[in-house]
Amino acid sequence: MAVCVILVVESAAPAAAIGSSQFFWWIALLILFFLPYGLISAELGTTYDDEGGIYDWVKRAFGNRWGGRVAWLYWINYPIWMASLAVLFMEVATQIFKLHLSTPVSILIQLLFVWVVVLISCYPVSDSKWILNLAAFCKVFIMLSLGILGVYFAVTKGLANDFSGKALLPSFDLNSLSFISIILFNFLGFEVVTTLAGDMENPKKQIPQAIIIGGILIAFFYLFAAFGMGAAIPTSQLSTSGGMIDSFIMLVGKLNPFVIVIGIMFMYTLIANLISWALGVNYVAMYAAKNHDLPRVFGIQNKKNEMPVGASILNGVVASVLIIIAPLIPNENIFWAFFALNVVALLASYIMMFPAFLKLRKIDPDRPRPFKVFGGKVLLHLFTYVPVVLLVITLVFSAVPLNGSAAELNEKIPILIGAVAAFIVGEICIHMAGKRKGNRKDEKD
Repeated sequence: MAVCVILVVESAAPAAAIGSSQFFWWIALLILFFLPYGLISAELGTTYDDEGGIYDWVKRAFGNRWGGRVAWLYWINYPIWMASLAVLFMEVATQIFKLHLSTPVSILIQLLFVWVVVLISCYPVSDSKWILNLAAFCKVFIMLSLGILGVYFAVTKGLANDFSGKALLPSFDLNSLSFISIILFNFLGFEVVTTLAGDMENPKKQIPQAIIIGGILIAFFYLFAAFGMGAAIPTSQLSTSGGMIDSFIMLVGKLNPFVIVIGIMFMYTLIANLISWALGVNYVAMYAAKNHDLPRVFGIQNKKNEMPVGASILNGVVASVLIIIAPLIPNENIFWAFFALNVVALLASYIMMFPAFLKLRKIDPDRPRPFKVFGGKVLLHLFTYVPVVLLVITLVFSAVPLNGSAAELNEKIPILIGAVAAFIVGEICIHMAGKRKGNRKDEKD
């Protein structure tokens, strides 16, 4: 089930945009990033089962200010993601229902999408198992259908892309490398496995097994779906937003009832993804606010059901602003502009988790650890710093223009400006929260 929750169908097309070499990158990053990430998050999650998760781990190791930065980045990625999925929701609806809407009407529908999600996330129904279960079924059905149709298409009509041995090797061109961050993004969130440790008879043995099996399953589902897209559409023509539905249309020959059902299921998963992740993200922000590491508005709760409504409302406000200003962004692919910015923020929020693991081993060696990452000093340092280097490198490829072409500038400058703006606003918020904490301390003295 954890694997099904982590799967996000909307990232399958951007991952497929890497081309045939994505098979190499999935295997390499499964070993170099996912394995150490999974093991480290398992140790931290079972050792420090605080409400704040990654925020608490970093705060324990490096202090409140760094904890506040992690909480901010972890939170801000969510409303940006929400805006990207609102755009994608509208694009999929336009594809499958052949809609021709004006920009103002399209924006209104996207705003409605955002505030429906916000409203639901303010109530306990957002944590309902049936939402996750139905979404999990839809995700698996879509990805398996795409892969199976791709195999059939390849056997009967041939492949649209080269999947020979040489094509599977990494090309290291900037266009492909800018999408590698999507693979790391697809791996993140697997720390939910650590919440199952209490139900395991032998967590020391079962957690590594769950991590390895989970990582392989995640890679399988994405690669199987990506093969289906690669069988139907040349990589150079694959859209990061419409690629999923375009692939189904190509594979079955036309827009028929089956493709429409797939599109509706896809649209449901977009809503379900946001609802299922809202509670965790909002609780981290609320928890950080109560520790005075984020502004107090994040700490506002509904008095009846104790839901973090402050963070929820802020999600809607930020996502709405992004949707309204979207027509002014030079990047024609608005979904990718927002989605890439969300990926940058989320990846950045995980950077400090790895050195926090090493620091906590040093400053808190006697704490009981139900699960402990194996290995000596050299291996533990590799587990810590290889993922950090990968995260930093992929952030650069995702947001920084490197070849100076007009197309790259139009694509990456909005992402870079958005990332810098998010960091600056975050620092201001953390400073304000820290000042409030200092004032409260002075009042007590």
